[in-house]
Amino acid sequence: MDIFRRVAEHRDQKEKLAWSGTFAEYINRVRENPSLTMTAHSRVYDMIASHGIHEDNGQRKYNFFDQEIYGLDHSIEKLVEEYFHSAARRLDVRKRILLLMGPVSGGKSTLVTMLKRGLEAFSKTEEGAVYAIKGCPMHEEPLHLIPHDLRPEVEAELGIRIEGTLCPSCQIRLKTEYGGDIEKVEIERVIVSEEARIGIGTFSPSDPKSQDIADLTGSIDFSTITEYGSESDPRAYRFDGELNKANRGIMEFQEMLKCDEKFLWNLLSLTQEGNFKAGRFALISADEIIIAHTNESEYKSFISNKKNEALQSRIIVMHIPYNLKVSQEEKIYGKLISQSDMSHVHIAPHALRAAAIFSILTRLKDSKKQGMDLLKKMQMYDGQIVEGYKESDLKEMQNEFSEEGMSGIDPRYVINRISSALIRHDLECINALDVLRAIKDGLDQHSSITKEERERYLNFISAARKEYDEIAKKEVQKAFVYSFEESARTLFDNYLDNIEAYCNWGRITDPLTGEDMDPDERLMRSIEEQIGISENAKKAFREEILIRISSYSRKGKKFDYSSHDRLREAIEKKLFMDLKDIVKITTSTKTPDEKQLKRINDVTKQLIDEHGYCPACANELLRYVGSLLNR
Repeated sequence: MDIFRRVAEHRDQKEKLAWSGTFAEYINRVRENPSLTMTAHSRVYDMIASHGIHEDNGQRKYNFFDQEIYGLDHSIEKLVEEYFHSAARRLDVRKRILLLMGPVSGGKSTLVTMLKRGLEAFSKTEEGAVYAIKGCPMHEEPLHLIPHDLRPEVEAELGIRIEGTLCPSCQIRLKTEYGGDIEKVEIERVIVSEEARIGIGTFSPSDPKSQDIADLTGSIDFSTITEYGSESDPRAYRFDGELNKANRGIMEFQEMLKCDEKFLWNLLSLTQEGNFKAGRFALISADEIIIAHTNESEYKSFISNKKNEALQSRIIVMHIPYNLKVSQEEKIYGKLISQSDMSHVHIAPHALRAAAIFSILTRLKDSKKQGMDLLKKMQMYDGQIVEGYKESDLKEMQNEFSEEGMSGIDPRYVINRISSALIRHDLECINALDVLRAIKDGLDQHSSITKEERERYLNFISAARKEYDEIAKKEVQKAFVYSFEESARTLFDNYLDNIEAYCNWGRITDPLTGEDMDPDERLMRSIEEQIGISENAKKAFREEILIRISSYSRKGKKFDYSSHDRLREAIEKKLFMDLKDIVKITTSTKTPDEKQLKRINDVTKQLIDEHGYCPACANELLRYVGSLLNR
C-alpha cells in the first residue's frame, strides 16, 4: 500500500466534501432538502437507522451496534426506540439527559464512543451533512439568523422548524461584519469531529478545587479586554467550553455523578429549555444530546440526596447490564484478545466458552421457576432448547429480576486472567483448563469479592469445568465418528427404515436373512434416548422425521444425514457409545499399536482441519478425554 497516496486521497476526499456559500444559497438548499435542518437527536437516530434495522423473533436489531456490542439487544432496542427515536420526533424525551447506568466494563463507554464515531462518519455523507455559520465558535444552525417575528412564515414556506437564537459572537459579527444583512452571511459545511472539537464535547470530572466551570461554558479572553473594553463584549470571550463545542451533536459526561454540583446546575436549563448561561450574556442556545454514564452505587447515592431532585427529573436512566448470553460473551473475549498484542497466541476451541460459562453463571439470579437451575437458565438465555420449558418461560424469567446482569464477574477480569496465564507460562496455545485454572487462581487476589461470593464462584468454575468436559467428549466423538462416517450413515438409514415401518404399521426386511420382521424398537429407542426423547414423545418425533422426509421429497431434495440436527446428534451419540471402548483404549494407551496410531492420527488431523485445533491442543484434548473416559 502506498501510504502517501492514500493520505493524499483522504485529503482530496475532505476537500470534495467542503462547501461554502451565502445564507441565501443555503436557504435554497433547505428548500430542496428540508432534512438539512434536522436536530442533533434526529441526526443520531438517522445515523443508526442508515446502517439497517431488522426484526428477529419480534425484537428490533440495529446493524450499527453489531460489530462492537454483544448480547445487549434488549437494552439497545430500548435505548434507540424509547430515547433516540422518540427524541428525533421532537417528543419531550429530547429534553432529558440520557444516563447510561451499569456495572464496570459493561459497554457504556464503548456505546458512547460508537455513537460519537458514527456521527463523525455520518456527517461526511449527504444524508448527515451539517451546515453552520462560518466562523461561529459553536458551529450553529444558520437558520438562527432569521428574526423571531418572521420565523412562522419561513417555517410554513420551507416546511421546517426553527429553534434557538444566535450566539453572542454571531450577533455582534452580524452587526459589525455584515451590517445586519443576513443574506450575505457566509455559511459552510462542517464535519463533526471530536478531535477538531466540532459537534462533540467530552467532560471528565477531576479535582473540584482545580476544575473550573469555564471547562463547560467558556471563559473571558483577558488578552482582548483592553481592546474591547468590556467583559460583556462577545469578542472578549472564548466560547470554547465543552457545551459550546458539542452544539449540533453529542455532549458526553464521563462519570457524571462524580462531578461537583456546580457543574450539573448548567444542565437544568440546557435540558429543559435548550440553552445555558455563560459569562455576562443572555442565555445561549444549544442543540445537543447529553449522554452521561455512571455505576449503580453512585446513582443510588445521587437519588437519595433531596437537593438533586430537579436534575433527577430531567434524567432518563437506561440500564446497560452485563451480557447474559454465553455465545455473545465468547465474542467479547475474542474482540478484546484481538485488540491486544496476544493475538498471535492460539486459543484452543471452547477455551473462551468455558470462561464465558463461568462469567454468565456469576451474573444470573436463581429463578423461582420449578426445576430451573442456573445452568438450564443459562442455556435458555443463549437460545438453546431445554426440555420441559418453552419460549414463554424464557420471557417470564427475563422479567423476573430487573437487576439481573448488574453484578457478577466483568469481562476485563477474565481477559486479565487469560493475559496473566499467557505471559507467566509463555504459552503458544491456551486451552479451557488453562483458562479456568487462571480464573480460579485470581479469585484470591480479587479484592472486591466476599468470602461467600468466592465460594459461589468456585462452584461456578466447577460447573464450567463439567460443561467443558461434555463439550470435549462431544468434540472427540465427532472426530471419531468422522472416521466411522460410513457406519454413521448405515445406522442413519437403518433408523429411517425402521421408523417408516413403525409409522405405517408395516414390516422391515432383515438385511442378513431377507425375512420380514417387526420394526426394531430396541434400536430406535437406543438412538432416541441419546437426545432425551421420552417414551411418550417417541411417536411424535418419528412422525416429525417422516414429515420432514416428505417435505424434502416434494421439493426434489434428498433427506440425508445432515438434514436434521437433532437426529444427527442422536446418531453420533449412539455411535460414540458403541465406539466408547475403542475411543477409551485409543486415547489412553501409552504404547498404541499401528492400527491405534493410525486412528489417533486420523482423529488428530480431523480436529486440526475441521475443528480449529493446533497439534498441541489436539493431542492435549485426546489425552484429557481419555482420562475422562477411564474415570
